[in-house]
Amino acid sequence: MKEESQAVTPGTAPEQFPRSTEIRTIGILTSGGDAPGMNPAIRSVTRTAIAKGLKVKGIYRGYKGLIEGSIREFHTEDVSNIIQRGGTILKTARSMEFMTKEGRSKAWANIVREEIDALVVIGGDGSLSGAQMFAKEYDFPIVGIPGTIDNDLAGTDRTLGADTALNTIMDAVDKLRDTASSHDRLFVVEVMGRNSGFLALNGALASGAEVAVIPEYHSSEEQMNNMISSGFRKSKNSAIIIVAESPKTGGANGVVERIKAAHPEYEARVVILGYIQRGGSPCAQDRILASRMGVAAVEALLDGQRNVMIGIQNDSMVNVSFSKAIKKESVIREEDYRVLGLLAL
Repeated sequence: MKEESQAVTPGTAPEQFPRSTEIRTIGILTSGGDAPGMNPAIRSVTRTAIAKGLKVKGIYRGYKGLIEGSIREFHTEDVSNIIQRGGTILKTARSMEFMTKEGRSKAWANIVREEIDALVVIGGDGSLSGAQMFAKEYDFPIVGIPGTIDNDLAGTDRTLGADTALNTIMDAVDKLRDTASSHDRLFVVEVMGRNSGFLALNGALASGAEVAVIPEYHSSEEQMNNMISSGFRKSKNSAIIIVAESPKTGGANGVVERIKAAHPEYEARVVILGYIQRGGSPCAQDRILASRMGVAAVEALLDGQRNVMIGIQNDSMVNVSFSKAIKKESVIREEDYRVLGLLAL
């Protein structure tokens, strides 16, 4: 599949462009950090739209590509054999230019030139914030699909990529446990989650880690100190702490510095999983969720919905307004943190 780039000539002022209320062509883009499940979502949106008699145009490199005119028509064969692939075939990029009025004007010029009547945006809170801004400014129908491993969007039980990332974390910690036990060591594992402790907490639950240090709970530091002060525990000579990369936690290096200052008798090692958490083939749950959300996104547009994100609540597809989705509400359940504390005794 070849990517086609075209030069952008904004031309007429955006407010003079003709608009159609009938949806005949849907544009699709992925924006922000990549997440396992984006490709299955692209596949689902493309094939659903074609099945309903619509054209689909793929926009490469997110809002940056929308500004630059990196757009081509997609056919069903363009999304063959991608359901198992990580990353995104549409590529992704962050665009500061899209945050300016001039940048959005160029993006609008390309939407009109390509005769795109609606957009499906796959991404996290930053991507949906951009979609909300653009939709309001140009009175344009956009539906979002939550694609972020942090699972930090409100109104949905799960976002694309979160489950696959958790499996990656669990596999890595399982391997670290062997070394930690062999050397009587304390490992501090840093996972993604700048503003959310979802991966740290659930990764700790899934892997049997002793503590999760997350930005939502200051008590996580106290739990860590209690665990170390008690000499881990009588039946255990090693321990694993999982920490979110958030500035509020100081990340793994910050945690280790605090451990060394308070408990110099212990040898603590840092492991930063980094971008490995975003990669890999999407798990079954993310493939299924992406497939369902892609269908729901197209049907929402055809049903006249706009400025909404497709979410899942109690295993049912729901429409969540952009304003609610990007509210930065905590997705951490206190009950889960309590469970971790009980099982780490």
